[in-house]
Amino acid sequence: MKSLSQSIILILAVLALTGTIEAKPEVAFSPTQGAIKVIVDGEPLTHYLHAIDPDKALAAKDVLLTKPVLFPLRTPAGIIVTRGWPFEKIEGERQDHPHHIGLYFTYDRINGNNFWNNSKSPLPAIKHLRAEVTTDAQGNPALKTIAHWIGTGNKPLLEEKRITSFIPGADQHIIDLDIELKAIAEKVSFGDTKEGMFAIRLAQWLTENTDNRYQLGTGAYLNCHGDEKEKDVWGKRAEWVRIQGQKDNKTVGIAILNHPTSTNYPTYWHARGYGAFSANPLGQYAFQKSRKIPDPKPFNLTLEEGRSAPFKFRVIIYDGPRTKKQIDAEFKKYTQKP
Repeated sequence: MKSLSQSIILILAVLALTGTIEAKPEVAFSPTQGAIKVIVDGEPLTHYLHAIDPDKALAAKDVLLTKPVLFPLRTPAGIIVTRGWPFEKIEGERQDHPHHIGLYFTYDRINGNNFWNNSKSPLPAIKHLRAEVTTDAQGNPALKTIAHWIGTGNKPLLEEKRITSFIPGADQHIIDLDIELKAIAEKVSFGDTKEGMFAIRLAQWLTENTDNRYQLGTGAYLNCHGDEKEKDVWGKRAEWVRIQGQKDNKTVGIAILNHPTSTNYPTYWHARGYGAFSANPLGQYAFQKSRKIPDPKPFNLTLEEGRSAPFKFRVIIYDGPRTKKQIDAEFKKYTQKP
């Protein structure tokens, strides 16, 4: 693996053989202050952001970054699909929940620690330790990162190993996240709560928002069962969910796919119309109770010291409309991979 001490590290995507040799888009990783910039064919895709640049103050006052995030996220056409707040103030955009930042992975009730909601206190926090440029099992350019989930007593509870792979394309970018959480200090218990886990905070125009105090949303959720909008998607299990809307007379969307090897597959969905779009496999009891499922059952994930749990998701950020049939086909491709 190559070191990130180099100013710019370039990985050439593997050439695909389709009768002729065709070059795929090039992915480059460039370290900056507290971040690693991800670039596709010279254009920015996102940043792996693990610390705030002291020279770039946040628009939100007294807000801390207590977890690594991918921010912002762009389609191949360059359209940003994530909310600007708390980094910047955008006209017509909601400024609630400052802990909803870009794309993130965290959870609320872990040994009494509130990792999900915290954006004001130094702890609990997910502390980035190191990153390396690598490739995933399919040869895609990737970042391998290590982080510790540290509780309020300044004691590490979990080690997070993450491979984030980038598969760019002409009309869609794919980001795969393969995450392992391992208990490193003691028994670690995850209480069932809706506040988690793998989430994106959407740009205002992409939401289902109908509150005229803010920019009205153009988006609509759809899941693998054909259920539509928050009312019929929230709190249900599904292999995938997507939201699709309109920006500058163009159709744009995001799909999140859950891999069958991921913990408590298929995941439940904490997908809110105002813009919090989250896959949450650990909130089982909370969702079953809210959906009035008879005799709701808690999942109660508990990891003894040294034991681990896998979490695996694919994010597709796309330009142009996608039908249910098309996302079903993407899911099939994703789950057929070794």
